[in-house]
Amino acid sequence: MSSKPAQAVLHPARVRPWADFITLTKPRVNLLVLVTTVIGFHLGNQGDADLALLFNTVVGTLLVASGAGAFNQVFERDVDAKMRRTMSRPLPDRRVEVSDAAWFALALSAAGVLQLWLGANALAAGVALTTLVLYTLVYTPMKRISSLATIVGSVPGALPPVIGWAASNGTLALEAWVLFGIMFFWQMPHVLALSYMFREDYARGGIRVLSVEDPDGRSTGLQMVNYSAALVPVSLLPSIIGMAGRLYFAAAVLLGLAGVVMAVRFARHRSQARARQLFYVSLVYLPVLWVLMLANRA
Repeated sequence: MSSKPAQAVLHPARVRPWADFITLTKPRVNLLVLVTTVIGFHLGNQGDADLALLFNTVVGTLLVASGAGAFNQVFERDVDAKMRRTMSRPLPDRRVEVSDAAWFALALSAAGVLQLWLGANALAAGVALTTLVLYTLVYTPMKRISSLATIVGSVPGALPPVIGWAASNGTLALEAWVLFGIMFFWQMPHVLALSYMFREDYARGGIRVLSVEDPDGRSTGLQMVNYSAALVPVSLLPSIIGMAGRLYFAAAVLLGLAGVVMAVRFARHRSQARARQLFYVSLVYLPVLWVLMLANRA
């Protein structure tokens, strides 16, 4: 009997190695990156849509984000091996060589920055490069040192709409930083809820998120409330500075208050279920807000 079928069963990754390289890019995370980049592009666009420019912006940003995701998994392969939710990733499971993953990450990142530079403009490429450096060289190693890494990590996480704005508008105007602010303050309760849900796994991996340093969740709940409350006035700025109209303003108030209520509920009675509820509410909040901002542009 041939040994080939047995080898295919024992080593399924050899049959489809491309799937492991796609996993290295963190495709689910990149979906949010692309959506917010497109939002920033359309809000910054002052004339007719330039489809070639949009294509180069989206693909370039996707390549940089994918490279950042791959670099993150290269640097955290030992951590991923200790955590249940990540131990089956290609590197800790040894389905991909570390050197191959590193070269893959470098190639994606370089290609993305180059495409943004040549296909959009140097400003968009510069913002993307800044995002890559902050995520891979600052945030990623800092996660093992301090829970403040969550705040630091929210900076590159909030820059994709700025990349889109810079690509279509050629500036870093006030509006671009308003989009950044919305993303930044939205991320904090979102990530804090996620980290509370998986706090035991993060502790196992040696990741210093707030929920690990704060076993009873009191400080985590307080921070959720603070950032959710801060998001409300920040989310109203598009209407105040003339980016969006009254419909957006009213919806932003209601969405923001819903987030605050969920954060307060968690802070008062901290539980896995309430953290999960806040997490899911945050997932609904952002796309609804973006759609309303686009639909009700001033």
